Amino acid sequence: MKILVDADSCPKDARGLALRTAARLGLRAVFAANRPIPGIAGEHAAMEICPPGENSADDRLVELAAAGDLAICRDIPLAKRLIEKGAAVIDDRGRVFNRKNIGEILSLRNFMVGLAENGLGAERAANYGKKELKAFADSLDRTLTALLKK
Repeated sequence: MKILVDADSCPKDARGLALRTAARLGLRAVFAANRPIPGIAGEHAAMEICPPGENSADDRLVELAAAGDLAICRDIPLAKRLIEKGAAVIDDRGRVFNRKNIGEILSLRNFMVGLAENGLGAERAANYGKKELKAFADSLDRTLTALLKK
């Protein structure tokens, strides 16, 4: 089992928590991005620098994903691809994506993208703070506990 992180969009505090959790549990944490991300270091951490280009980091995460892994990403199309590979997927705010809810979440995302493309986009999510980090930490613990029991 490994922890896969879409590092481009993952907040620093969530990345740090993922690193500490991987070290505590002796799991490998792989961070993928198109550029080096500061702070990714340690015995259990790997930074995958992907070539420039749309979705190259996403493609690398999907390539690395296997059943029983945990992925952390907020990119909903990527979450769907990772779920199809058998990975458990959460975002950095604690939302859990799974086979039962990903279709509806993706449809809503596509609807919102369509609105934004027509100038009717909604406001972005609020800043990342203690409340969001706590929700992420709780979801991370629950999901890893469930995966480790399998």
